[in-house]
Amino acid sequence: MAEKKYRIIEDFIIRQINEKKYKTGEQIPTEEQLCKQFNFSRMTVNKALSHLSEMGYITRSPKKGSFVSIPAVHKATNQRLSFSEDMRKIGLTPGSKLISYSLIRASEKPDIRDKLSLNDTDYLHYFVRLRTGDDVPVAVSYTYVAVSVVPAIDISSLESSFYAYLDKIGITRDAMNMEIKAVLPDKEKKELLQIEEAALLCSSHISYTKKDHLFIPFEYIETYYNGNIYTYSTEN
Repeated sequence: MAEKKYRIIEDFIIRQINEKKYKTGEQIPTEEQLCKQFNFSRMTVNKALSHLSEMGYITRSPKKGSFVSIPAVHKATNQRLSFSEDMRKIGLTPGSKLISYSLIRASEKPDIRDKLSLNDTDYLHYFVRLRTGDDVPVAVSYTYVAVSVVPAIDISSLESSFYAYLDKIGITRDAMNMEIKAVLPDKEKKELLQIEEAALLCSSHISYTKKDHLFIPFEYIETYYNGNIYTYSTEN
């Protein structure tokens, strides 16, 4: 009988999620509210929520409550889908919030200067963006773009898809090398991604554009994904 009771709660919450009555990232009713709504014991409600968490429907946060989970993104390392394409693939609306933008000399970032084969006197566009799916924080990216290749950037494009902007102005991305590693979030990333101690998946890559049969490195980006949402594999 207890099993049937907790399944009643499970079925109700799953139905609400599927019908978009509980939206991605939204908090669902608390244990206390569910107890009153169904007139079931706290133990039964907790069992239902635990099972929903195991199945990936919700994420439980101590002292905060339970929230509708973002569907996981599973991709191969050789896939070149953009963040926006990743979000659309799992049925979410991609978003981008510009945190900061500045124009800096390459000499201020010698490691980036060397990665993009620049001189100290060259300039870089540097911007930080929060990437979202259905307005829920998913990743934070730190991007450096060589001014010698992209002289000017329409700042409004950074609130959506930067790659769509590059396509619009005719800058192709003809090659890319990528590195992936797991890292722990610092204070800034915890605040931006609204997470506690979840591990992050850091993907860094250099983009190249082709000019006169030569591949020119022009962009370096580090993106820190919520590790509960993004996974990579070496399979096709």
